[in-house]
Amino acid sequence: MKCGLTEENTGHFVDEISINAYVWYDKNWQHDDYEHKHERYQLTYVEEGYQYFHIDNKILLVPQNHLIWIPSGKAHKISSEAKTVNLMIALFKSVPKNDFYNHIHVFPAPNVLKEMILYASKWSQLITENEEQSTFLTAILNSLPSFCDENNSLQIPVPADNRLIPVCNYINSNYHDGFGIDELAELAHLSVRSLQRIFKHETGITIQKYMQLIRVLKSIELINDNQNTLSEIAYKVGYKSLSAFTTSYFTIMKSKPKLKK
Repeated sequence: MKCGLTEENTGHFVDEISINAYVWYDKNWQHDDYEHKHERYQLTYVEEGYQYFHIDNKILLVPQNHLIWIPSGKAHKISSEAKTVNLMIALFKSVPKNDFYNHIHVFPAPNVLKEMILYASKWSQLITENEEQSTFLTAILNSLPSFCDENNSLQIPVPADNRLIPVCNYINSNYHDGFGIDELAELAHLSVRSLQRIFKHETGITIQKYMQLIRVLKSIELINDNQNTLSEIAYKVGYKSLSAFTTSYFTIMKSKPKLKK
C-alpha cells in the first residue's frame, strides 16, 4: 500500500478507491527508488525537505514550500538526500477540462494555497466519502491554474546524446571546483565549438547555465541541512563571494537565499 494505492507489482499500482479525491499526509516520507505510475492526477506539496522527480528525461527539483502537479498515467521516479521529507499528496481521479492539468508543473505555494493544503491534511488517509473533504479538495483543484507561477529553472535537462553524459556527470561531481570548457570538450571528444552547439541543442541551455543551475540546486540541499552559513554554502558550491551566489540564486529561484530559523 502506497498513498492508498495497492502496488500489484513493482511500479504498477491498482486503484481500488471509489472517491474522486483524497489526501495522504506523511512526515518523514520514505520514497521508493524506482519508476512507477498510477491512474490518478497527483499534486504533491513539500512541507519540509526537498524531492527530485525524474520524469521524461528531466530531473525536477521540488524544494520546501513548492508543489508539483503530475498528470495521470505519467511515469516518474523520486529521489532525495534530505534527512527529513514531510509532504502531502492529493490524488484526483478526474479533473476539469483545462489543458493545465495535462502537463507537469512545479511552482511555489502562495500562502493562501499553502494554508488550504495544510488544512486538508486533517483528512489524511480518509478514503470514504466526506462532503466537506470533497468540496474542499475540488476547490484546491480548480484554483491551481490561477495559483501556478511556474519556475522552469528548477528542471535539470538530461541529454539524449551519449557524448554529453560524461560532461554532465563531471559537472555534477565537480560543480564546486573551477574548470574550463576545454576539459569538458575533451571528455566529450568534441571541439569546444561543437560541444557548446550540441549541448545547447540537446538541453535547451548553455553549459554555463547548466553549471549555474547545478550549483544553485546543490545550495538548496545545503540550505535544507541548516548546518552552514550562507557564506559557507556559497563557497561550498563554487562561488567566490556571497554576493555572487545571491545574484545567481535569485536568477534561478526568483528569491534570495534564506536559512531556516
